[in-house]
Amino acid sequence: MADAFNDYEQLAVLPAGVRDFVAGGSGAELTLRRNRAALDAVTVTPRVLGGVGCPDTATTILGTAATLPIAVAPMAYQRLFHPEGELLLAAAAGSAGIPYVISTLSSLPLEKIAAVAPSWFQLYWLRDRTAVRALIDRATEAGCGALMVTVDVPVMGRRLRDVRNSFTLPPDVIAANLVDKSTEAHSTLNGASAVAAHTATAFDPAFSWRDLAWLRSVTEIPLLVKGILDPRDALAAVDAGADSVVVSNHGGRQFDGAPASIDALGSVVDALGNDFPVLLDSGIRGGTDVLKALAVGADAVLVGRPLLWALAVGAPDEALALLGRELRDAMLLAGCADLAAVADLATERNPWPIS
Repeated sequence: MADAFNDYEQLAVLPAGVRDFVAGGSGAELTLRRNRAALDAVTVTPRVLGGVGCPDTATTILGTAATLPIAVAPMAYQRLFHPEGELLLAAAAGSAGIPYVISTLSSLPLEKIAAVAPSWFQLYWLRDRTAVRALIDRATEAGCGALMVTVDVPVMGRRLRDVRNSFTLPPDVIAANLVDKSTEAHSTLNGASAVAAHTATAFDPAFSWRDLAWLRSVTEIPLLVKGILDPRDALAAVDAGADSVVVSNHGGRQFDGAPASIDALGSVVDALGNDFPVLLDSGIRGGTDVLKALAVGADAVLVGRPLLWALAVGAPDEALALLGRELRDAMLLAGCADLAAVADLATERNPWPIS
C-alpha cells in the first residue's frame, strides 16, 4: 500500500480538524520544522566490505526484548483515527516484537491495551496525586513493563491549528483511563482547543523533581523520563531515580523554540555516559532516521505521528514491517551487521540544506 514508511500521511483520509490535531505543532511550529531539518542535516559515513549479509536489529530496551530498536510512542485518543484505536496499533506492535507505550490519555482502558501486547505506560502528572497513584498501580497490575513519565507538559503548548479549528473530541472518544468525568474536551469553545482546556484542568503545572522522586519511591518497574533536552535535567532525572531518559521536544508540540531532539541528543549522552540508556523521540519518519539517531548516540527511538497516519489507513502492521525493512536496508548500505556497528558510525552535520 505504501512505498515508504512516511507515505501514510498522504494515504490517510481524516477530517480536517483531526488531521491538524496530528500534524500540527505549537506556536509558529518552528520546533516542529526544526526536527525534520535537523535529521535531514545529519550525515552518516557508511562502512564497506564488512560481509554483513543480513543485519541483526534485535535489542533489549529497559529489560524488554525487542526485534527493532524502536517503541511506539505514547499518543492520545487513537480512536480518532480508527474504531479499534489503541488495540489495533498495540496488536501491530506486538506482532512486530516492539514495545507499545500506552498514553494516560488513551481512548481505551489501559488494561485492555496491555492485554493485547507487551506494553509500557506513559504518565502525565495529574493534580490529584491519589489518581496518579491509582494509574501507577493499574499499570503495574496490568503487567506494563516500564513507566514513562512525561515532564514537558506543565501546560499544553498553544497549538494554533487546534485553536483556529476550535478542536473538540467527538462524544465517543474519551480519556478512558481518567475517573474525571469533566466535559471540557467535548465542549466546543469558539477560538480555543477543548483538549487544551481539559488538560489545563487535569494536569498539575507545578510538577517538580520532588514529585519525580516520590514517583520513583512507589514503583519498582523501570522508570523513563520523557521530555529531556538539557544535560542538567538528564543528570537530575538520574538523581531522582530514573532508569532511562527520552530526549524529546514532544514532536514540536510544546515549547516552540526548543532545539531539535537530534541536536540535543549528543550532549545528553555525553553527560550520562554510554552505559546509561537514552531514547530519542520527535521527528523519526523512516528507517534511515532510526539509523541516524542510533549513530548519534540513542539506544532506541520512539515513533509517533507516522503510525497514527498508518492507523487511519488501517495498516499499522504493514507500516511497522516497512519501517523494519527500511532500517535493515539502511544498516546493510551503511555496512552494519548489528546495532553496535551502527553506534560506531561516524556522523556530522551537513550545513547545506537539501533542495
